Amino acid sequence: MRRRAARAVAVALLLVGSAGVTAGCGGRATTHHKPGTGHQEASGFAGRLLDRKDESGHRYRQVDAAGAPSVKLTVRPDSMDGWNVQLAVQDFRFTPESVGGGALPGRGHAHLYLDDHKIARVYGEWYHLPASAVPKGTHRLTARLYADDHTAWAVDGKPVESTADVTEEGRGSGSGRGGHAHDGSGAPEGGAVDRTVTITVHGNKVQPPPGRVELKKGQRIRLSVTSDRADTLHLHGYDKEVPLPAGRAGTLTLTLDRTGLFEVETHESGLVLTQLVVR
Repeated sequence: MRRRAARAVAVALLLVGSAGVTAGCGGRATTHHKPGTGHQEASGFAGRLLDRKDESGHRYRQVDAAGAPSVKLTVRPDSMDGWNVQLAVQDFRFTPESVGGGALPGRGHAHLYLDDHKIARVYGEWYHLPASAVPKGTHRLTARLYADDHTAWAVDGKPVESTADVTEEGRGSGSGRGGHAHDGSGAPEGGAVDRTVTITVHGNKVQPPPGRVELKKGQRIRLSVTSDRADTLHLHGYDKEVPLPAGRAGTLTLTLDRTGLFEVETHESGLVLTQLVVR
């Protein structure tokens, strides 16, 4: 009898321990992968991985057509510069708070491609595409949906994406309207700004030297950065990215809707350009 009782207690303790591992702290499931595992080895349970990969080496994650996420891309010339891009999604939610976690159904982010080149990772429905990022002529803009683990959502072996054409007429870089958009719609986001910060990058030197820019919540800022080599302008905290073509100004304009300290840097070279202090 004592042996049976001891075995029963041991089994009960084992079951309790297993339940704790499954539920995690506080009983809440997590989407983030375990330390030491890659993004595509995360514990997401949606779909199945295919051998096919995108231009950046991310594998496709195929799901059934019924209930699959979808996106419709529309663009419209901005009244000040470039285009306003809208990503209207269905059966999908942007989840910047869990990027890098497991692939959960209907969640993730988007990538924007100009022709075959990635120009931005997008965490919301709207994105401003500056004219400086688009060479003269007509180009194909593509919005593609990705899971939190950076795999591309796919249906029938094809990525979940939408395309539109944009035409740059060469009427100037970084100012004026960028040109035309095919079948575009959406509200413009141009207008006056409270502060313009102009930065140049030559090699590993930043001018003016990196410092802090004091701003108030609700103000609009325009960051204009010119680099001698192709790179990407990245504003941490807001998760905004703008391509920097070599020798041409890349412009990021936004309303500061949150307080804190936010670093502005180049993505490829990892140079800190400035810090925004928003109070």
